[in-house]
Amino acid sequence: MATCAGTGLSSAAAADREPAADPASRPPASAALLDAMERDLGLTPAAARERLADEQRATRTERAARKAAGAAFGGAWFDEKRGGLTVAVTRRDALADVRATGADARLVEHSAKELNAAKARVDKLNAPADVASWRVDHKANRVVVDVVAGHRGDNDVSSFLRKARATAPVRVATVPEGPQTFAAGTVGGDPYYTGNVRCSIGFSVHGGFVTAGHCGRAGASVRGWDGSAMGTFQGSSFPGDDYAYVSIGHGWWTVRSSSAGTIPDQLVRGSAEAPVGSSICRSGSTTKWHCGRLLAKNETVNYSDGTVVHQLTKTSVCAEGGDSGGSFISGDQAQGVTSGGWGNCSSGGETWYQPVNEILGRYGLRLHTA
Repeated sequence: MATCAGTGLSSAAAADREPAADPASRPPASAALLDAMERDLGLTPAAARERLADEQRATRTERAARKAAGAAFGGAWFDEKRGGLTVAVTRRDALADVRATGADARLVEHSAKELNAAKARVDKLNAPADVASWRVDHKANRVVVDVVAGHRGDNDVSSFLRKARATAPVRVATVPEGPQTFAAGTVGGDPYYTGNVRCSIGFSVHGGFVTAGHCGRAGASVRGWDGSAMGTFQGSSFPGDDYAYVSIGHGWWTVRSSSAGTIPDQLVRGSAEAPVGSSICRSGSTTKWHCGRLLAKNETVNYSDGTVVHQLTKTSVCAEGGDSGGSFISGDQAQGVTSGGWGNCSSGGETWYQPVNEILGRYGLRLHTA
């Protein structure tokens, strides 16, 4: 998702003087994102706008419901059929307090704190290549381990699962193939380049942009879509995390919010974290806009090259090589930058992103919002 372009610093200064739009007249998302939601989620234009409104309410409700549940909080997710938030709690006396916030409430065995601690114990195990990932699934109230299809009976996979079950309430699921990062060799498009790797810009921040850490190391030079010098990786973390900050110069500037490839979009207004179950859209230099659903948070991904990344968010959105680093958005709220996944945008697949708020906090950055 290209968020930086142009050759005149004065244009950015002029943009900063533009009057703010009336919030009541602002659309819920960019036209390109709404079109992608309609295509990928099978929604009418009216249904796409209604869903975004429901998800914005659920995002606000989650904060209140988490506080109301206290230590009994067992996680939350957006129920697309009901159009509202469901919250899990471990104590019956917390049900009424959570429902008073506008959320539905469900009684479960394990709290979110207990499940996170259980997953952290699984994180310490040495996972074989055919164990694709593991995560806390609040709806299932379990730690779910994904195994590549056909390999569940392998000795090393069986050994890992036995150890995982000994330390956590585990459920096993299968995926068609193992995940990989979505960097690519140099080809044409609307990307940025470092060495012979092509990736996608994530979000504009004041002074540069954020992207995926596996796209370049600190100190690496970056070239823009036209091959000209663009900036430098000021910080990068991979594996473990998958994020980076690139400062820009050489006549390039950051524009407010974002743009999707060559389609201008100025509709990123913040970074409020969407709940599981929300619609989510991604843009990258290879495949532009695609949408799906937010499936899980705090997932540990074991990429096929043996690198492990923690605390990623899983989605049903497709991606392809070169999309790494690109933007994930829910409505008008920035969510994260593309890390990797499996599949493609012809046959489908799943993609993970690094949450953007962690990146902003790590480097002390501010989004350049609309």
